[in-house]
Amino acid sequence: MRRVNMKTNTKLTKKDLFRANWRWLWASQLSWNYEKMMAPGYFYTVLPFLKKFYKNDELVDMMKMHSQFFNTNAFTAPFIIGMDLAIEEHQGYKAKETIAGIKTGLMGPLAGVGDTIFGVIIPTICGSIGAYMGLKGNALGAIIWLLVNIFILFARFAILPMGYYQGEKLINSAEGKLNAVTDSAILLGVTVVGALIPTVIKANVPFVFSAGKVTLKLQTVLNQIMPSLIPVLLVAFVYWLLGRKKMTSTKVILFVLFLGIALSYFHILGA
Repeated sequence: MRRVNMKTNTKLTKKDLFRANWRWLWASQLSWNYEKMMAPGYFYTVLPFLKKFYKNDELVDMMKMHSQFFNTNAFTAPFIIGMDLAIEEHQGYKAKETIAGIKTGLMGPLAGVGDTIFGVIIPTICGSIGAYMGLKGNALGAIIWLLVNIFILFARFAILPMGYYQGEKLINSAEGKLNAVTDSAILLGVTVVGALIPTVIKANVPFVFSAGKVTLKLQTVLNQIMPSLIPVLLVAFVYWLLGRKKMTSTKVILFVLFLGIALSYFHILGA
């Protein structure tokens, strides 16, 4: 049963929710700015519905409220939009403070969930697998990466109706589940990346010790201690560099590039 805003006698349909999703898809990042960040995109998304729900001074007041600062992950933001539309549809103008509180309270936690899953985990896992297949000359890697992005594009359309139908109750009951999903995704991502280190990164120590008829290859000794020890140490070193102050990813790339050339020149490290 649809909830109706008794003041304006309006109700939202599945077509309205799709329209909100579509507007957010186009406006969420195109209108991003350093002053209010995603607020213009949010305002553009809900504007047609504000015109349905309110008139005159109430409309102006709600438009000002929705123009305030807003910033979260673009993939999880529809959950907030869905909750917003459901509450405003049901309670109207008296829900102004509630809506402002929901937007402020949820944009941080959902940004953490969205950035972790959609910004780090999925690109790291699927991108690494696709890149590795590409390095092996398998074009399926690029196709997989393309299909993953298409799937995410359409899957995000289910988030707004989820927020709309469940409202505030869902975010309270699903908080533990969201944390569990995030933790599981992090564990999976770390496992995949860890497994890719010895297969993608090729580095060994070419030094050979000779004494009379005895020849000892240092890389053989290192392999007996732990296979792929050098690639693991190189990755750990890069992570350590990234954690240093005033160290950017560009500086790290240049430093590792020159370090690799120098070590190769003096036959200390080889591929």
